[in-house]
Order: sequence, then structure tokens, then C-alpha cells
Amino acid sequence: MSRIAVVTGGSSGIGLCTARALRDAGCAVYELSRRDSSEDGIIHIRADVTDEDSVKTAISGIEKAEGRIDILVNNAGFGISGAAEFTDPSDARAQMDVNLFGMDTVTRAVIPVMRKNGGGRIVCISSIAAIVPIPFQLWYSVSKAAINAYVSALSGELRPFGITVCAVMPGDIKTGFTGARRKADAGDEIYSGRIERSVAVMEHDEQNGMRPETAAAVIRRVALKRRVKPFYSIGLQYKAVAFLVRILPCGLVNRLVGMIYAK
Repeated sequence: MSRIAVVTGGSSGIGLCTARALRDAGCAVYELSRRDSSEDGIIHIRADVTDEDSVKTAISGIEKAEGRIDILVNNAGFGISGAAEFTDPSDARAQMDVNLFGMDTVTRAVIPVMRKNGGGRIVCISSIAAIVPIPFQLWYSVSKAAINAYVSALSGELRPFGITVCAVMPGDIKTGFTGARRKADAGDEIYSGRIERSVAVMEHDEQNGMRPETAAAVIRRVALKRRVKPFYSIGLQYKAVAFLVRILPCGLVNRLVGMIYAK
């Protein structure tokens, strides 16, 4: 029997590559996104993760059609950048609404379906920024750190039901995420050009980063594993970063990150 997988934000980037990877592994794949999408072997459902009614309708429709959901990949998200001092509160809330609360909305809709069927796997796409918060990407970093905390707590709640929860933390990936980032340079003259320089470093690293297909292969492997760890980094470079964050003093890590992204 094919496993039934749901991928949010699956119309482009890591989400689309993950949907393809799961399809190629023999899963029946549904992708949820706001944009229309057409991909062989992947069923698109238009849904906005910040709209609870549209999410419930989508998940209910999948359960009715398939009778179960075995895998959920929470991938929908976007990024904003700028100085925290000058970030409009509405932009900060929008960042959290999609990256964190949108993820929660989909997860809450899927949990009863998985519980009814005796188990499932929930994979949340976090970021290396969750454990290495980046200056001038404060709210993005906060949203991803919150995802890690969410995963840690939720895994304990759902373990008795056979539902396992984990987070995958990509680093720099070459996708449309870079172009879609909501950039704000307000106050850059006060910050002596550091906002613009920081974002330029981020964008350079992203556009020279890992291919989304590589990240998707890891996400597929995690989604299909029999047992999972709470957190996964992708690539030797970021596994090394995660290791160093665990062993180095927080102050030193903060200064090193500042030398890269806040000078």
C-alpha cells in the first residue's frame, strides 16, 4: 500500500522537490499551496496555511479520498530581513503566522487523522538559523527557533499514538526563496550600511548554496525512516555548524556570526 504524503508549500523550491522525491519513492503525494501547480503524479490542492478553514477542507478531502495520511512535511514559509528596530510589527506577525502558526494549523488538522490510523510521521522544515540566529534576519530566526521548540514538545505529546515528529534544518539552498524574501533597508544609514551588507552576504551564500533536490533527498529519507532523531542538519558543513554550536560558548558563537553577518 502506498503511503499518503502531504507537503505544504509544494509548488516550488524545496517543497516541490520534496513532493517529487516522495512521489518517486512510491508515495501518493498531495501538495498544498496558494499558487496553482501542475506536476505529474502529484495532486495539487489550493490552500493557505494561514487560513484554518481552507486547511481543514484540504485535509478532510484527502482523508475522504485516501482514508489515511501517513506523512506530513510542513514546508510552507518565507523570510523577511531588516533591522529589528525598524521592522513593522505587521511584517513580524506575518512571518510568524506563516512559518510557525501556519505549520501548527496544518499539524493540528492532520494529528487526528494519523491518530485514528495508529501513527504517522510529521517532518517540519526548520533552518540552521534556528540554532544560529542571524542578525538582520531576526524574525526569520525566531520563527525557526520556535519550530524547533514546537517539535521537541510535540514529539513527547504524540509518542504514545505512534506519531513521530522531527525537524530538518537546511542551510543555504539555491531556490526562489532568495528572490521572495521581503527585504527592508529602513534605518540602514543609522546602521552604517550593515543591513545591506548583511543581506548581500545572505543572498550570495544562498545563490551559491545546495541544490534543492539534495535537500529534498534528505527530507524524503527522514520522512520514510523507521525511527527518527529530533533534528537533522543537511550537509557536512551544517552538521559541523550544529556540532560547534553545542560545544562552543554561546558568546563566542554569537561573535563569530556577527563577524559574518553584522559587520
